[in-house]
Amino acid sequence: MKLEFEYGSGTMSANLPDDTDVFIPGETVADPPFIPEDKLEEKYLESLRNPIGMEPLSKLAKPGHKVTIIFPDRVKGGEQETAHRKVSIKLILKELYEAGVNKEDILLICSNGLHAKNTKEQILNILGHEIFDDFYPSGQIINHDSEDYDNLVDLGTTRRGDPVLINKFVYDSDLAILVGHTQGNPYGGYSGGYKHCATGISHWRSIASHHVPSVMHRNDFTPVSTHSLMRSKFDEIGMHMEEKMGKKFFVCDAVLDTKSRQIGIYSGYAKDLQPLSWELADKRTFVHWAEKKYDVLVFGMPQSFHYGDGMGTNPVMMMQALSAQVIRHKRILKDNCVIICSSLTNGYLNEFLWPYMPELLDIYKKNYNQTLPDLNRWGEYFATNEEYIRRYRFTNAFHPFHGFSMISCAHIAEMNTAAIYMVGNQEPGWSRAMGLKTRATFEEALEDAKRKFVGEKPNILALPLTFKTAAVHLCMKDNDEDRDLQGFPIHH
Repeated sequence: MKLEFEYGSGTMSANLPDDTDVFIPGETVADPPFIPEDKLEEKYLESLRNPIGMEPLSKLAKPGHKVTIIFPDRVKGGEQETAHRKVSIKLILKELYEAGVNKEDILLICSNGLHAKNTKEQILNILGHEIFDDFYPSGQIINHDSEDYDNLVDLGTTRRGDPVLINKFVYDSDLAILVGHTQGNPYGGYSGGYKHCATGISHWRSIASHHVPSVMHRNDFTPVSTHSLMRSKFDEIGMHMEEKMGKKFFVCDAVLDTKSRQIGIYSGYAKDLQPLSWELADKRTFVHWAEKKYDVLVFGMPQSFHYGDGMGTNPVMMMQALSAQVIRHKRILKDNCVIICSSLTNGYLNEFLWPYMPELLDIYKKNYNQTLPDLNRWGEYFATNEEYIRRYRFTNAFHPFHGFSMISCAHIAEMNTAAIYMVGNQEPGWSRAMGLKTRATFEEALEDAKRKFVGEKPNILALPLTFKTAAVHLCMKDNDEDRDLQGFPIHH
């Protein structure tokens, strides 16, 4: 069969055996029904006015209260007119105004964490004109800055010893509202909930307590689940924030489908809300479909996707993207599986977004660094590099420690595959430097893999829209739908 896979800004063709299985999120297996557009406002207000585990905004908010509304950056969740951020924030504002909160006492914070600060145009796309025009000109929409120590509060450590720092505007506010997305994520199962505050409005030292090899290379991290050590750290950090602030976050999370449409809306206390939102999200995200395990996984990588332009050509980011697919789909892959992936790989690192990347890659070539985790000891050196910090703070670049959260993930593909072939590379030396095999075409790569690793009749799974859709986590069809490979519930 002939299939098209993502490649650069277009696609690359592959002629694969006719018995290749194909999975496209939302099409091969339908998502649960989404809330119709004409019912969205009703469902949001029903959720906001009947929150889980805490009082509604009408009782929590008072005249004179300072309120922060924390929303995810451009990496998460859709930008259509009915997108969760746009609809929920408009209705949250309505509830706040009716409770007597003054507009000038509301601050909207983009929870970019260590991601690049979102530009004015990106924030406009996220929030829409109505919210943007009301709040941006008066300086009431800001990005979180994890290096602005005048506006961070050190909350000590969790009982486990993990450092916790939090955005001071959030800490000082009378009411802090987290607007998040319950959408499948390789890092701890789902975005939203306590993951949102633990990673979005904190500090690199907090993030270094969980985005590191000692946490990410455990058996409970791959395949993805919500019982991992990483997820428990998110919860601990979020609850520690609440304890030290003396208030709960008011959460408004939406479970989203493949096209980022709302399947369900959950408001209230994160600790009580997460299990309920995950129960619905599991039906869309953990898809029990596969009837056999696969020898070969085939997909394509565009040049630009969720972290930004160059993600599919920057070697470390490329490895992270490969690993994310292993984390999501490990349950249906054989232990000696092979990945075949198209990538332009043209030497474009995008140093505007990742200014530290040339130095990081140069160090990787030297001083007995055999695998990506060997670089982990350099994390603090990069994270405290003043020039890289300046670029994060003032030029919309990623924080230098973000690169180390990426290398921790990036090694997982090597840990769980027999070989990875990158096809169609313009400058294949970049892929080879990361330990990957290179071939001109999908067909050449498959023939080589058959000869060396998987035999003449491998089970092949093709994922033609891997990075252009909201991904799922594929599972075996005959497994207990509520349990993962280790026997743990997928959700608590």
